[in-house]
Amino acid sequence: MQTLRAFRIHEDPSGPGFAVRAGFESVPLPQPSVGQVLLRVAFSGINYKDALAASGAGRILRRFPLTGGIDFSGTVVASADPRWHEGDLALVAGCGLSESHDGGYADYACVAADWLVPLPPGHSLWSVMALGTAGFTAALAIHKLELNGLQPGQGPVAVTGASGGVGSIAIDLLAARGYTVTAISRKPDQAQYLQALGAVQVLSPDQLGLGGKPLERAHWAGAIDNVGGELLAGLLAATMTGGSVASIGQAGGAALHTTVMPFILRGVNLLGIGSSGTPHALRLALWRRLGDDLRPRHLSRIAPHTIAFEELPTAFAGLLQGSNVGRIVVRIDPNAVVESA
Repeated sequence: MQTLRAFRIHEDPSGPGFAVRAGFESVPLPQPSVGQVLLRVAFSGINYKDALAASGAGRILRRFPLTGGIDFSGTVVASADPRWHEGDLALVAGCGLSESHDGGYADYACVAADWLVPLPPGHSLWSVMALGTAGFTAALAIHKLELNGLQPGQGPVAVTGASGGVGSIAIDLLAARGYTVTAISRKPDQAQYLQALGAVQVLSPDQLGLGGKPLERAHWAGAIDNVGGELLAGLLAATMTGGSVASIGQAGGAALHTTVMPFILRGVNLLGIGSSGTPHALRLALWRRLGDDLRPRHLSRIAPHTIAFEELPTAFAGLLQGSNVGRIVVRIDPNAVVESA
């Protein structure tokens, strides 16, 4: 029986409360059934959700055991779907990977053909995972903000959790489109990095002067928020009439204590950004845009480090502790070439 190496996550009933155990295992090589495709995985990434799943800090997996990794890129080696052929290059991001289906932390991955996205023009197997789910989420947030009327020149756009993966890519993409971006971060030592990506101003949350009022002085034309909690509530209260805030993360808390005032007096829009359930047609369109008008300018700066598959277990702590900056790419196939495009 052919086997592959995979980073597997099990529920650990011996632990106090909810706990998991995770590590490398040898598992049978799957074969694609009708409508499925088998890929040799080249690269994956480490997202906040990956760190939660592997550590048990969040209940991400819906069944156990599963292979971790919510995204990957690779090469088709076998296909039971006429749309895909041996040698095709593709990526998968979201779609239930490492939630209800085995993910990308494995030598091979067998997935539904409908989940595959062709490698966007101008990108490599490495660069699409330097973007990964974080980059796709940032693109989805910008797409929804602009659908709701955001345009350059209306006023400053805030990006919270600015030094993380989503935040870093969002700053890069927004600045390239002509927006005046304010990076909001609790890491003053990363100000130079954030300015290099395109932020015109770097502030800490304490410098925003948000006092918890139902309505603050209108300042933001829009925002991409990766933090949640009190900071999200403050951004809503300080957003201009007709502005929008895209809500992505909950690093600062899942509870949202606000009032209806921003919504009924200023017509502020709170936009939920969930990448996993994005319709396939929109998913394809946004990945094409990430190779075109939403192509990042500073991807090598955002993802300066590519780690070996063997280093994966030690890389989750930084995301959970909030010390990580930018993106971490994981080279699953040791022969895969690290290149920006």
